[in-house]
Amino acid sequence: MKELEKTKRISIAAVITILVVLIAVLSYKKPKHLYANNTKSTLETITNNNYFVTLEDLKDENLALIDVRNQFEFEKGHLENAINIYTPEILNEENSKILNNLKAANQTIVLYGSNTNDVTVPFLLLNQLGYSNVKMATIKNSYYQNQLITINDTIEKSIADIKGFIDESIKKASVESKPIPVKVVTPKKIITIQKKKKKPAEGGC
Repeated sequence: MKELEKTKRISIAAVITILVVLIAVLSYKKPKHLYANNTKSTLETITNNNYFVTLEDLKDENLALIDVRNQFEFEKGHLENAINIYTPEILNEENSKILNNLKAANQTIVLYGSNTNDVTVPFLLLNQLGYSNVKMATIKNSYYQNQLITINDTIEKSIADIKGFIDESIKKASVESKPIPVKVVTPKKIITIQKKKKKPAEGGC
């Protein structure tokens, strides 16, 4: 009787385990966004200036302008033919479709905001996700009497050679490190010196 009860419990546990595994497999969804570029290729991308677009370059009709500011700022004033994709919402379903359609059409996407710093994060994110058709507009937007004023943004140039530093780091990382020879030190033999016992004093009065 005890063995029958034990068998029933094992069977129930096995069925529950199988059900849990099946539910987990059926409910699993593949992530919508996967990184396509690793850190090395991203570093190589940010060390060249080919992704910068100036105000004069924006006259090209083949460019797809994306304003990464919030809706209020966009409606207040934006560049002609630009569409609004706010940075925190850049990867939602609707915006992902827009970006994928632009990529499929081989259109160059140009991100712009209040200044160049506004587009750094979305640019790097899209680049790592495999959007190689994305560029950054080096412009600054402000308002004067409710009119949008757009000028070229000055990008600070670093005194240090960052590109050289990154290239050197990548080069060192790719070289196989040589094993460091270990010097084996044999312990010295310690000789203990035994003290001689003092002899009792002889003689006396």
